[in-house]
Amino acid sequence: MKSIIKNRVVVTGLGVVAPNATNLSDFHKALQTGKSGLRFDQQLEELSFGCCVSGTPQLTDKQIAKHFTSLQLRGLKASGLVYGVIAGKDAFKDAGLEIADKEEALSNFGIIMGTGQSGGEKFREAINLIDDKCVRRLGSTSVIQTMTSGISAWLSGELGAGNLVTSNSSACCTGTEAFIMGYERIAYGNAKQMLVGSTSDSGPYIWGGFDAMRILPTKYNDQPEQASRPFSNDAAGFVPGSGAGAMILEELESALERGANIYGEVVGGSLNSGGHRASGSMTAPNGAAVQQCIQQALKDAKIQGSQIDVINGHVTATGKDSYEVDNWLRALNLKNKVPYLNSYKSTIGHCLAAAGSIELVGSLLQLKYQEVFPNQNITELHPEIATQYSQDKIPTDLVKTEIDVLIKASFGFGDVNAVVVLKRWNKK
Repeated sequence: MKSIIKNRVVVTGLGVVAPNATNLSDFHKALQTGKSGLRFDQQLEELSFGCCVSGTPQLTDKQIAKHFTSLQLRGLKASGLVYGVIAGKDAFKDAGLEIADKEEALSNFGIIMGTGQSGGEKFREAINLIDDKCVRRLGSTSVIQTMTSGISAWLSGELGAGNLVTSNSSACCTGTEAFIMGYERIAYGNAKQMLVGSTSDSGPYIWGGFDAMRILPTKYNDQPEQASRPFSNDAAGFVPGSGAGAMILEELESALERGANIYGEVVGGSLNSGGHRASGSMTAPNGAAVQQCIQQALKDAKIQGSQIDVINGHVTATGKDSYEVDNWLRALNLKNKVPYLNSYKSTIGHCLAAAGSIELVGSLLQLKYQEVFPNQNITELHPEIATQYSQDKIPTDLVKTEIDVLIKASFGFGDVNAVVVLKRWNKK
């Protein structure tokens, strides 16, 4: 069978709204310096949460007003929609693309912006104001705020996307899955540019279920910046976060014709599920499936495990951190040389449906600027990690180093997996 020749795909635009920064430049600096966006959350204490720490983006009214009219903001409660619109439009602007004119949409430009659940606060507000006999009083804006595809639909109208416009939802894998879906659409010749990413609402109606599951840290309410502790022997659970990340994926030929800034090349990716079999369940990963997803991504990229320079892991600061590290080592078949390994969750928390996209933005910054961002809050490595990985490869200070290949993964609630392989862009 004749193999299909895929178009080469690069990343030409980034946008981010994160707990530790709400624009790309500040996000880069925050990751470089280990600046935390985790804060004590008074509302969670008032609601008797065990964990009263969260990562909520600190957007100003001025920033929001740049992207929304006063009429659009009237009754707008879906914070994830706000985050996603800002991140998406910032990525579009960063890529140097032009908004479609009023008469014709951009037929080669599409959008895949995912979310976990949208508009919980809007439903809460509306339901408190009505009863079952007055459901119509939910109001007209409840539709756009609560439908999963609302974020992509909003961005499509703002920018004029005429290609595929959709939204996906796969828990913690959502952003990384959207990235792979957009990559494949361009690689197989169905689009030239795709705005991809994901967003997640803030607030107790998003985080309450996780607090009830007792998988959030409860001992750091008076030391919020210390609460998220990936890789550490005293990791106590993930800190809930929120925000949005967005990227412009583009066919290489199109990017070169425009003279676009290129952050890196997408050379492969894979999606799969453990099917809740063997060690897998709704809340735990199937290790064999995790390893298979990593290996499939490498195969798609035509990359060997020994060529990986940096792993940006999922690594949530739970008891599964050491299990993830073990799966990485097995999947990559590493013997002596191990790549640098980091997780941004020590400073931004676990941003749930937005985690993959925000962390992909950070990964692309690492690749573009040839640096490994530091891990924070490691008292000492978890003993099972320490026996397999050397401390210097899980750095706690910024490392300037040559990065040719970076691999990024998200492993999600429901036993789903997503892995992307990125390569440094080299004009030669």
